[in-house]
Amino acid sequence: MIKQIEMSALEKYLQKKLNNPDLKIKAGTDKNAPVEVFIKGEFLAVIYKNEDEGEISYDLNMAILPEDLLDC
Repeated sequence: MIKQIEMSALEKYLQKKLNNPDLKIKAGTDKNAPVEVFIKGEFLAVIYKNEDEGEISYDLNMAILPEDLLDC
């Protein structure tokens, strides 16, 4: 489960790294769901929290469909 304070930190980190202040992170549909990443209201990706042997990491997962590439 990703807490609100972690979501805020992740949002600021990604905004800075991707140079996009329009990036927003929202809680998933239930407490065990990954958080969702949006840019200007458009869904972009999900973030999963991994905890293993006391270490924490966050995985950003972005699916790109062939039809998404047609808009480029």
